[in-house]
Amino acid sequence: MAQFYSAKRRVTTRQTITVTIHELDAFGQGVARHQGKTLFVSGALPGEQVEVVLQEDKRQFARGRAQRILQPSPERVTPRCPWFTTCGGCQQQHASQALQQQSKANALAHLLTRETGQQTTVDEIIGDSAYGYRRRARLGLQYQAKTQTLQMGFRKVASNDLVSIDCCPILQPELEKLLVPLRDCLSSLQAVRRLGHVELVRADNGPLMVLRHLDPLSAADRQKLEQFSHQHGLALFLAPDSDRTEQVSGEQPYYLSHQLTLTFNPRDFIQVNDAVNQKMVAKALEWLDLQPQDRLLDLFCGMGNFTLPAAKIATNVVGVEGVAALTARGAYNAQLNGLENIIFFHENLEEDVTRQPWAAHGFDKVLLDPARAGAGGVMQHIAKLAPQRVVYVSCNPTTLARDSQVLLSAGYRLERVAMLDMFPQTSHLESMVLFSKT
Repeated sequence: MAQFYSAKRRVTTRQTITVTIHELDAFGQGVARHQGKTLFVSGALPGEQVEVVLQEDKRQFARGRAQRILQPSPERVTPRCPWFTTCGGCQQQHASQALQQQSKANALAHLLTRETGQQTTVDEIIGDSAYGYRRRARLGLQYQAKTQTLQMGFRKVASNDLVSIDCCPILQPELEKLLVPLRDCLSSLQAVRRLGHVELVRADNGPLMVLRHLDPLSAADRQKLEQFSHQHGLALFLAPDSDRTEQVSGEQPYYLSHQLTLTFNPRDFIQVNDAVNQKMVAKALEWLDLQPQDRLLDLFCGMGNFTLPAAKIATNVVGVEGVAALTARGAYNAQLNGLENIIFFHENLEEDVTRQPWAAHGFDKVLLDPARAGAGGVMQHIAKLAPQRVVYVSCNPTTLARDSQVLLSAGYRLERVAMLDMFPQTSHLESMVLFSKT
């Protein structure tokens, strides 16, 4: 068999160079030029002169790690987390919040301009606290036989190994203070070698935890966990497999949004940044300019994060979601809040939507909030519906740019763009755009 040699795929020697960083990309990497190609440098900020250890050198770009900062940026700050350079959860704690936000906004505008062919600017940045914002976290659990200790934490950078932590400054304080006592409790269980992961969630009626265990728990272990839940005032859920949860103690969790009560199952998707979520929902409703006579279509609606608040304004609201448990939860929450003007449909929006029952209706406004894969299956039908306004909430700017082209080709104007700072300190870039019919 013939073998082909690809030159310079990886750097095999420890080559160190000195460069000046000219911008920060959306992923928190410094960007420089070296030997006519783009160089991405982790740990470096714009304006800094840095010594860089090259780690990868390809034909069109290279990657490296900042070994020494020769001239620091005024936007450089001290990371609050002692595991910042080891844990894979955060990438930007060394940069000020203002720099993080502006860099993500610039990256979003650049991508939309390049992919749509229309000059695009970000009109506003919707953000809140830089730390203490995360109301949900999944922590891995690994028992180390050699040291007979339980590790609890997040994955290391580019690794499946865990960083065992006892603090996490991006967690809401009520969850962060549970980390040490929770690890102590789990370490004392007879089943310590057969634990999968633990989830912590801060509902508006108190914290909760979900423990995934691989074998049935003994009566003694269940008693210890229940005592822990009472001692720390949290609801306890056990997960013997990936499909079931058993509530052992506490109340049904809920969160409040726009004077509504939204109950949820611990495994239901909810936005982890409550403060930004509240602002995002309010801004989406403002952009839609909902009127009482409007018919609103909410695609990828989940359990009704946008659907229920919108139903307080518009007379007719339709929500469509591919996860049956979420549509059931949305219908339950509509009834709980006395909203009788919502219809939820459980449909796969990646299939031919033209045959789905909701598609036969007419709508004045459309909102969609798809997953990272985007909304390729429904964009042509949205254009066919010809709504006056479309609000697209995105967690992936690449698929947002792709889907935008369908509406632009159908005569829509990209009227507003917002960068959603949903995950400060990380490389995640979320956004929301408004299209209007020309």
